[in-house]
Amino acid sequence: MAELKLERVFKASPVTVFDFITKGEHLVKWWGPEGTKLPDHALDFTKLGPWHSVMQNSEGGKNKVSGQVTHIDPPNSLGFTWAWHDENDKRGVESHVQLSLQATTDGGTIFRLHHQELPSEEMAGRHNQGWTSSLRKLERLAN
Repeated sequence: MAELKLERVFKASPVTVFDFITKGEHLVKWWGPEGTKLPDHALDFTKLGPWHSVMQNSEGGKNKVSGQVTHIDPPNSLGFTWAWHDENDKRGVESHVQLSLQATTDGGTIFRLHHQELPSEEMAGRHNQGWTSSLRKLERLAN
């Protein structure tokens, strides 16, 4: 199994960043790599339970991912499962995502993403590209 760790620093407070990573109205603004749309989603990480999103790229290709929100500790951390669906809507290998926030001395936030139990290093690399692109959108919102 492979894993991915990313870290960013935001000017916004942990409370503000936590809102951006949990509330549906904010999630839809940064969820998915740059250039993707979300034609179908149930993104609300403010409560435990299921979530899903369909990401549509600029060529019209769609990819569905879903999971369960497994823990919420405002404004410190959020955890959820993650699995891509195949063309028959069957869920694939499940992995786990942990987002953690830590206040900085100047009122900002250290944001850490830990995506673990990915099936291969190749998949970790592809998720690195996707998360990095998504986080660029989040950075524009939270800085």
